Amino acid sequence: MNHWGEAPDEVHLPPETVLNQMEMAVIVCDRFSNVIYGNTFARQLFGFGGDDIIGHSILSLGIAEEDHEQATELAKHVLKGGVWEGTFCNLRADGTTVYTRAHAVPLRHPSGAVDGVVIFAREALRSNQREQERYGLMERIGERLAGSLELEDTLRRVADTLVPQFADHCFIDLYSGDRLYRRVSRHAGDWEPPPGTWAEVGEPVSYPPGHFSAKAMDRRDAVLVEDMIQHRFAAPTESSKRLGVEMGITSVISAPLLVRGEMLGVMSLALSNLTKRPDPHYDGFDRDLLGAIASRVALAVDNALLFEEERETALAFQKHLLPGDRPPPLDGLQIAWRYEPARPLESHGHGIQTQVGGDWYDVIPLSAGRVGLVIGDVEGRGARAAAVMGQLRAALRAFAQDDKPPADILRKLDEWVRTMTRPERMRSGWNSDDLVRPPLVSCTYFVYDAWSRVLEFANAGHDPPLIVVDGQVRELEFESEGGMLGLRAPGMGGEILFNEETAELKPGSTLVLYTDGLIDRRPKDDGEYYTREESREMVRAAVAKAAGGGVEAVANAAYDAVPGDIDDDVAIVVIRTAGDELAVEERTFTAEPIMVSEARRMAADAFAGWGMLDEQAELACLLVSEVVTNVVLHATATPAPRREMVVPVPAGPPGRGGEPLGAPPPVQFNTDFATALDGFEGDDFGADEFDEDDWDLGADLGRREPPTKEFRLRLRRGHDMVWVEVFDADMRLPRIRSAGETDEGGRGLYLVDQLATRWGARPTADGKAVWFELPLTP
Repeated sequence: MNHWGEAPDEVHLPPETVLNQMEMAVIVCDRFSNVIYGNTFARQLFGFGGDDIIGHSILSLGIAEEDHEQATELAKHVLKGGVWEGTFCNLRADGTTVYTRAHAVPLRHPSGAVDGVVIFAREALRSNQREQERYGLMERIGERLAGSLELEDTLRRVADTLVPQFADHCFIDLYSGDRLYRRVSRHAGDWEPPPGTWAEVGEPVSYPPGHFSAKAMDRRDAVLVEDMIQHRFAAPTESSKRLGVEMGITSVISAPLLVRGEMLGVMSLALSNLTKRPDPHYDGFDRDLLGAIASRVALAVDNALLFEEERETALAFQKHLLPGDRPPPLDGLQIAWRYEPARPLESHGHGIQTQVGGDWYDVIPLSAGRVGLVIGDVEGRGARAAAVMGQLRAALRAFAQDDKPPADILRKLDEWVRTMTRPERMRSGWNSDDLVRPPLVSCTYFVYDAWSRVLEFANAGHDPPLIVVDGQVRELEFESEGGMLGLRAPGMGGEILFNEETAELKPGSTLVLYTDGLIDRRPKDDGEYYTREESREMVRAAVAKAAGGGVEAVANAAYDAVPGDIDDDVAIVVIRTAGDELAVEERTFTAEPIMVSEARRMAADAFAGWGMLDEQAELACLLVSEVVTNVVLHATATPAPRREMVVPVPAGPPGRGGEPLGAPPPVQFNTDFATALDGFEGDDFGADEFDEDDWDLGADLGRREPPTKEFRLRLRRGHDMVWVEVFDADMRLPRIRSAGETDEGGRGLYLVDQLATRWGARPTADGKAVWFELPLTP
């Protein structure tokens, strides 16, 4: 018999019994990080049953993806004979999250070699070494809060961190003006409070005096209510109070969100009967820890609010630089566009930037119903890229009004971009790098004529658009890519060529213009990125599938074609040509005064056939007469008096006939030749203008009849507008004169300017075109 205090005869507990009864997770892994043993507490802590993870990697414990690198570091360090300690985020099979504090040591063979790894783990905040774990958890929370600058994402990360590990209920209320609004209402197990009880997200919140949240804001310190049964607090409403009693709220901590002396709001955590916990009450350590967490949350929220304000300002700035939400109505075209900014944190070494970028697009009404279309991308992101984009759009709109070919417009725009270089003083003073180079801009400019269906374009280093014809999708072929605008900096030699190209679009054809943000750096599920060609193929397939729908459907399909978050802002413009032919009348006349009435008669017949009201048709015919008369007057050749020029020659020795040598007869020029000379200036009259067989300066030149002058009248009808164009071979562009009271002429273009909706003149390949437009109805 054993006496009191003496050891029993047999004291033996099997190791398996000890491991399964201890309140500590024990995980044993081999040298390849595969789990070979896990005790009962480990199954409860990590949420797996039986031997589900035996033989699998340590990652099968539910280690969050963000901690995979940390788990690899653990294995490497311990297998070298070291000791490792840290905090993991684990995702259980039921979807809940648990933070664990792990301590790993080597598993040694009797020979001294390291055979594996032994990991001891407990739930964070529930071990005996709270002070050590406090630093680990604060580090983890700081990492999660630093992962985003978007307010909603930041608040979601806060709730995911605190529920259900630290609380069954999490509420975050933020000030907007002088009122509190509920921004987060998160509960364990995806439970939701009944409507009309606790305030929902977006609703205002008003805490009565004496409420623990009101006390926290008044004291500017965390308030702990260890046992809610012993303390009764006034509730915002009776229904919210009843729900708190029904849920069995046991303990609450409320902490103010205070940063830079400014009160942003309040965060409250509560424990209830939603989950079963060994100790459903907070204590002083929890209050201090969650108070420290609240200070970090307040800083993250403040940063997010500041960034959101900056982003809203930048996006509003860019929104007013780009066209409006809806494209203007255009004859013969359906248009849809879409612009999406990039995520702000995907900056790849350029620092945190706003979503504003340099992608741009525009639709520019030109003369006679023609339309200018542009898509482009300024390198970089941020306010500078947006400012350059705004200047480019304004400059291109101004240049486009000259109605010159697209290649000429791009040459002019390139010259303008290169003038944007300016010296800036850097912090280190002046040096050779102080000159800020011009921005690089890719751009394609199109001019489309819906009546002839001709598309003219020139490219400056931009990706070719997709074209859909009869359901087949391909890229619009560019003969030349062209250099990007601003590529040739001041002082650099060489010339950037922009080639003029044309294409004819069939009825119902669709063009999809886009910027490279649509196909660049889209992440795959494995962490890699799609190549540009893979992204292009996905966009082609999506556009082909949606080609039978409207232009909005095509734009949406193109944007959604490549999965993953966009790394750069994206602009998409979709245009579709009309299936029907547009009304047009055209005729060529000789430039004689009698033809003015003929041109007016043609216009009157066309306007009547198009259903124009009599009053409006009369006005249109008047303006036709004025423009045609102006063309006829200036196209008619004005006769000039016959001219004779005598070239004096110094007298020389007498010749055989008694006349001085070197004294030829006077050289005479007839009127036509003299008039022709008047038309040339300087180098315009080159040597190749002469032919010895045609020009004999020693003979009297015979008078030649001038070629017959002609003009062409073209009338176009749109949905609610009529355009009149008069073409002639005179290169001189008309201008409005200030006619005096007694002048007989000089008022024709003034009438056109006052009575037409718009008017102008543009150069053509063989002369000019004067045009004006009028509405079909006054």
